[in-house]
Amino acid sequence: MPFITLEEHYISSEVRNANDEFASFPAHITQKLSSLSTERIQDMDSGNVALQILSHAPGTHPPALCTSTNNQLAQAISQNPKRLAGFALLPMGDPISAASELERCVREHGFLGALVDNHINGRFYDGPEFRVVFEKAAELDVPIYLHPSWASPEMLEHYKGGYADEVAVAMSAFGWGWHSETAVHVLRLYASGLFDEVPGLKIVLGHMGEMLPFQMERVVGVAGRWGLRRGFQEVWDSNFWITTSGMFSLAPLACLLRTTKIERVLYSVDYPFSDNKKGADFVERIKESRLMSAEDLEKFAHGNAEALFGVGPV
Repeated sequence: MPFITLEEHYISSEVRNANDEFASFPAHITQKLSSLSTERIQDMDSGNVALQILSHAPGTHPPALCTSTNNQLAQAISQNPKRLAGFALLPMGDPISAASELERCVREHGFLGALVDNHINGRFYDGPEFRVVFEKAAELDVPIYLHPSWASPEMLEHYKGGYADEVAVAMSAFGWGWHSETAVHVLRLYASGLFDEVPGLKIVLGHMGEMLPFQMERVVGVAGRWGLRRGFQEVWDSNFWITTSGMFSLAPLACLLRTTKIERVLYSVDYPFSDNKKGADFVERIKESRLMSAEDLEKFAHGNAEALFGVGPV
């Protein structure tokens, strides 16, 4: 069964040279992040990945660096157009420039949308200044993938306590905070009226929905008191797509499938932080579990992504 994956990362040489934040990454991860050709394609083949939609590793960057990085990705995609596609890297600290860069990347490079960090130094995107980015995405009919990001120094303080600081960092990131903070961001966007104002907006979330499916009943009930025209359940059903990126467990998948239409659930890996072969093995476990019918499994593996992005069939 071929797969399309859409939370799959790389890092450009320019960003790596301009930022020391990637120096702490393990050498083998940095090597895979840097590969946009042979090693990446080999790893895709090992996990039956037919098409990988690439997005840049986390970080906030100025407009010029985003432009050059996107151009570099477009060049790499042109060498393997049947296997690679792209999400734009946007300078979200400058929303007007971000909207312009999104349009350029979609119209000139054929990018399929953008992946953006969950916040900029603790600043979320529910403010009116960010509407221009979401309006442009809706106009172009491409999704914005809202991706977890490292805690700002102020945010990190919330996670510190009677234990080592490295525990707090882990708790603020992959141990909990990445997912809970992204869920809060979704609620902030909803509460701000974004989905009333931009009803055609498409948002993708990873990691089985960033905890929201488990809390769906409560969120729907509470958000119904916030005075929005569209209820949260309607917005979830109409404006959100969810990937499994980096989470290969049946229990959260079962919860996701009970709260989300199968047409909105997509397979992804979170390469190279997760392994393509591990993802393929997870799909085999899904088959054995019978959580999905054969028809739904095809939608999950590639059909839903084909419909969302207008690509394929793979």
